[in-house]
Amino acid sequence: MALERLQKILARAGVASRRASEEIIAAGRVTVDGQVVTELGSKADLATQDVRLDGQRLRPEAFEYWILNKPKGVVCTNDDPAGRTRPVDLVRESGARLFPVGRLDADSQGLLLLTNDGTLANRLTHPRYEVPKTYRATVTGRVTGKEVQRLLKGVHLAEGKTGRPRVKVVKGTRSRSVLMITIREGRNRQVRRMLARLGHPVRDLVRTRIGRLSVRGLGSGRARRLTPKEIEYLKELPDADPDAERGARAGRAKRKKPAGRRSAPKRKPRGDKPTGHSRKHGGATRRESSKRSRHANDSDGTGKEGRDERRRPGGRRGRGAGRRRRATPRRGRTHRHPPQ
Repeated sequence: MALERLQKILARAGVASRRASEEIIAAGRVTVDGQVVTELGSKADLATQDVRLDGQRLRPEAFEYWILNKPKGVVCTNDDPAGRTRPVDLVRESGARLFPVGRLDADSQGLLLLTNDGTLANRLTHPRYEVPKTYRATVTGRVTGKEVQRLLKGVHLAEGKTGRPRVKVVKGTRSRSVLMITIREGRNRQVRRMLARLGHPVRDLVRTRIGRLSVRGLGSGRARRLTPKEIEYLKELPDADPDAERGARAGRAKRKKPAGRRSAPKRKPRGDKPTGHSRKHGGATRRESSKRSRHANDSDGTGKEGRDERRRPGGRRGRGAGRRRRATPRRGRTHRHPPQ
């Protein structure tokens, strides 16, 4: 094992929390290889060094992992002066010093993990690992499609804009709606505050999943140990590169330009081309080129541009040639003959 801070060693051995362990160290109750250590931040290796508390050698506590279906009224802390029920009070089968991974407020219920593995707990709760957590929220009023789009884009809270969650409306009536919301953050009462921002106070909030773990088949207030496969899954869950996942999601969110649509070429200003000239006619003006074409068709020298050659069989020329357009009265006017 590597060097660790003494307060972390004491906490991992189940003596006390890290903050309480600092007071124990400052009181001179801890020795390392027979020497009293009172300086905070001192390190030791529990596997190779003799670390003792009040003369008794410390042994590393075996890691335990539990899943609890937390009921309402249970506070996620190990030290409650009010004497309310704690999660550790519902896991009496364990003799280890467990602590909850993350928090659920007293009015919320559902999946809660407990362990004495501080490293794993930190990786599961740190925002940069973006571990998904799914909640079923029952709110007041009907949640419209526009409000769902606002949730999907992120909601502005006091500490900043939230990430983009996954939202699904399971049921919606005039008086209430049921939503499934998956977030990858861990802000205080985040789901409740997001929905309250939209004008839909939360009536009931249940955390149903953390990653693939769920409380299905586990009654309210009941707890069980995690299986070896579930423990392995939790340890591998934060190993995904959060920067790569964030970049991939941002790339998918960008609006792609259609392949067949191209931007129109920029037109050159009129001053770049000589006035009255055309490349198609070799630099000559359009009027001169039209004269050439008329003389070329004037085979008989009469100057009639070869009209006889363009006449149709029967002596008639093209459509409308030689016809006079009759004048028609304007609409809305009535022409009356003068009285006789």
